Amino acid sequence: MNEPIEGRREQIRGGAAWRANARDRLIESRLTPNGISMTGLALNLAAAALVTQELFFLGGIAFIVGSVMDTLDGRYSRMSGKGTMFGAFLDSTLDRIEEGVVIAAVAWYFAASGDEIAAAMCVVAVLGSLMVSYARARAEALGVECKVGLATRPVRVVLLSIGLVFAKGAGLGDFELLAPAIYAIAALSAFTVGQRVWHVRGELIKLELDEV
Repeated sequence: MNEPIEGRREQIRGGAAWRANARDRLIESRLTPNGISMTGLALNLAAAALVTQELFFLGGIAFIVGSVMDTLDGRYSRMSGKGTMFGAFLDSTLDRIEEGVVIAAVAWYFAASGDEIAAAMCVVAVLGSLMVSYARARAEALGVECKVGLATRPVRVVLLSIGLVFAKGAGLGDFELLAPAIYAIAALSAFTVGQRVWHVRGELIKLELDEV
């Protein structure tokens, strides 16, 4: 009875040791958080180019991998101790550029296809995503934590990824989820801006009352 349990424990310890060794080697390498951020940018630019060629599935994969890189740079920065203040600024800036350039490519596709409403909603989606991020940044500049809301960046990334991979002509069945994904991003982003404005208003009122 104890042998399988001991074997399992050995596997867990071996796996932990392998991960620790890989982490140490990664930290000792020349890889930097900024390098990961730039790789994410390159992949998202590739995704945008693929979307303009209506290669939605490949564009979706490039967007997903590029977005994963965007999540890894912050974690690697904290884990390795190689992070800098400029790196944090660069990461946030590139996040906005990457999301915007891919949705801009989607807008180009809709405009070329004659779907003016979907193209217009891409503009709303980009504006909404920028305002979600700006609301948080401005709130934190005022000393208020502001991570509330439905349409955080991971949620928007998931929605856009689904839309691209299951777009018309992507090759994964007879689906057309790109336009619905854009509509969802636009609507949820606008709602999230409202959530954050309301949240910050409440927090600032509390701070003002505490000061009285």
